Amino acid sequence: MAETLPRTTEPQPELDETAIIARDLIRFDTTNHGEGRSNGEREAAEYVEAHLRTMGLDPVVHESAPRRANVVARVPGANPDKPALVLHGHLDVVPADPRNWSVDPFAGEVRDGMLWGRGAVDMKDMDAMILTAVGDILAEGRLPERELILGFFADEEAGGLYGASWLVDEHPELFAGATEAISEVGGYSITVGGKRAYLLQTGEKSLVWVRLVAHGTAAHGSRLVRDNAVTKLAEAIARIGRREWPIRLTGTTRELLAAIAGALGVDPEQVSPDELALATGSASGFITATLRTTSNPTLLQAGYKHNVIPDRAEALVDIRTLPGEEDAVLAELGDLLGPDVELEIVHRDVGLEAPTHGPLVDAVTHALNAHDPEAAVFPYLLSGGTDNKALSRLGVSGYGFAPLRLPDGLDFPAMFHGVDERVPLDALVFGRQVLKDLLLAY
Repeated sequence: MAETLPRTTEPQPELDETAIIARDLIRFDTTNHGEGRSNGEREAAEYVEAHLRTMGLDPVVHESAPRRANVVARVPGANPDKPALVLHGHLDVVPADPRNWSVDPFAGEVRDGMLWGRGAVDMKDMDAMILTAVGDILAEGRLPERELILGFFADEEAGGLYGASWLVDEHPELFAGATEAISEVGGYSITVGGKRAYLLQTGEKSLVWVRLVAHGTAAHGSRLVRDNAVTKLAEAIARIGRREWPIRLTGTTRELLAAIAGALGVDPEQVSPDELALATGSASGFITATLRTTSNPTLLQAGYKHNVIPDRAEALVDIRTLPGEEDAVLAELGDLLGPDVELEIVHRDVGLEAPTHGPLVDAVTHALNAHDPEAAVFPYLLSGGTDNKALSRLGVSGYGFAPLRLPDGLDFPAMFHGVDERVPLDALVFGRQVLKDLLLAY
């Protein structure tokens, strides 16, 4: 168990409404265990629904299955000639083992100028920023520039089958008139060459989850058995887990690397992509994985007793391919499996690349520079995935922009699905202000 930090006796800071809402949402344990099992999504959705009603909106809760709740509301825009913008977040979180944390992961504790808890960055902070930024606009008697579709979805952490994907399939009318969307895992600051820049997520790798199943001969554990399912699976897993996929630069990553090189004052043709990625500090944890496909074994399961050789063994592998490489990667995996190992696709989606230039990117840059004048904006490809993939099936181009100005030295990417997840309180205030300005202008 991690050492528990002592409770502070210092007076607690007066919290901005964004931090209060994020704290309240963290206190709903909305753990998504996968395979259709999740906690607390209905309760969190009811909290969001009630808050939207206090803003004068008319939200609707859609359940894809009992207690798998999604909340959607529309906000009129000042300019009806512009297409609608989807502003969305998810309410579920990945599991958190409290034995490994310094604080209760579902207490929403405030200390050291930060809000701690599961979901603090993924992504109840953005949920709160959406609510407060839109709330500020409406409280002032104003409207956003264009119509907004606010979505707070279930099940993002398990592929969105009970959340955004279900809504897109069963209720596409909810997103009628929208052409673009803004959500998570972008907009946070990094430092490159001593200068601050913000990563705008303009693309996502594709996700392919596979199950490997090996077959062999069941026998007593004392026998000489060469047809061992566990051995076959282990050899296949080792080959796949050690596969060094080649670097391939998409249009997004080429532009990002050029921007990094410019900040460093170096020639991008003379420095390797990995070296340029590493120059972004902790953000390299995300960026290096966008230069190539990755294939990570994540689960092994076989047998039921020490002295019984099982006739079946299985493993799960999390594969993230660059956009358009899905079929080629699956074909190569087939070659790596070996005899008597089968591959089953558990879940597959698409890779995305949205335009890295245009009115939305310009508006994002302007909103950020109003609060951080010297900062640059770099496009980047997300190594993971978001609910923007589901919306892409409706022709909606998705971006990741949860604006946070972060202190140097905070390993922000490590907070996603990590231990002691936390976000600076002043970053939440910054995000609320930037998001409000963006919505009023774009």
